[in-house]
Amino acid sequence: MILLSALALGLLIGLGIRRWNNQPYPIPELESLWLAMVAFVPQFFLAYLPATHSLLPNWIASALLSMSLLLFLVFVWRNRRLPGMPVLLAGLLLNLIVILANGGWMPISPQTASQLIDKNVLQIISLGSRFGQKDILLLPQSTNFEFLADRFLLRAWSSYQTAFSAGDVLIAIGAFWLLARPAFTTIKPLETEGVII
Repeated sequence: MILLSALALGLLIGLGIRRWNNQPYPIPELESLWLAMVAFVPQFFLAYLPATHSLLPNWIASALLSMSLLLFLVFVWRNRRLPGMPVLLAGLLLNLIVILANGGWMPISPQTASQLIDKNVLQIISLGSRFGQKDILLLPQSTNFEFLADRFLLRAWSSYQTAFSAGDVLIAIGAFWLLARPAFTTIKPLETEGVII
């Protein structure tokens, strides 16, 4: 949700300001876009299809999550020259570090999880169990790289609540800047033999 919001806002700003200035919006020239599409497939099955979410064994699900992040890393690395991509790359690396260090899942503390679901429901989820789509419920003292875990929440003004990590913030910033930056640059006019066209 955080990433989708950043993408939508970046595109809205980039496209809006370009249109306001009567300039075309330059679509980022992404290399190996197919890698991003392939990387999204495991996350789609894990997060958005209830059947596969519940049927896949945890070890397969965690392996798919790690594989998805690795593919995204390769895709972003191949496009690292583009604005925002170095920041996005840093965010992906932080998420991958904490996920690999905690058994292939993004850790979340009971305190943070209690802000997302009813506390009575939370009580029946044991520590070390899968929580949501990609998280594992762990005490902070049992978490490796706890400062990189899903530990942040949206403010009370938002009706949609989700936990996110420092890596997620960097990913969102990078994605936003990739799409919004054209609003703050100008297209140079073509020149032919000293005559501006």
